Amino acid sequence: MSQFQLSQRSLIRLVGVHPDLIAVVQLAIQRTDVDFTVVEGVRTLAQQREYVTKGASQTMNSYHLPQADGLGHAVDLAPLVRGVIPWNDWQSFANLARVVKDCAAVLGVPVEWGGDWKSFKDGPHFQIPRDWRGQA
Repeated sequence: MSQFQLSQRSLIRLVGVHPDLIAVVQLAIQRTDVDFTVVEGVRTLAQQREYVTKGASQTMNSYHLPQADGLGHAVDLAPLVRGVIPWNDWQSFANLARVVKDCAAVLGVPVEWGGDWKSFKDGPHFQIPRDWRGQA
């Protein structure tokens, strides 16, 4: 059991995200050895357009955008090491991904990590399928 909990800022960033993905994040914060933050949940079209323009994203078809069910199906999570995000420490992101994927498996929620992608590796990114209806 972890001593960490999601900050108010992280909770706000989860508003509009699919409840099953939120459940995975909430279980992960209880089981992690290293604190983490929710960097981003749902995006607007304008935000996504800006990310594509800057090269931070490669698609306007992002899972961060509200999907057919009206919910975002992606979150960006980042570890906090001594209160700072170690952007250049891939292992810290991989360690967090292991916890998130384990928690997703426990909950029966299919989660894909952007760090497993063959191109455009995205360490903070976690997503569930667009057509995921959930556990209900």
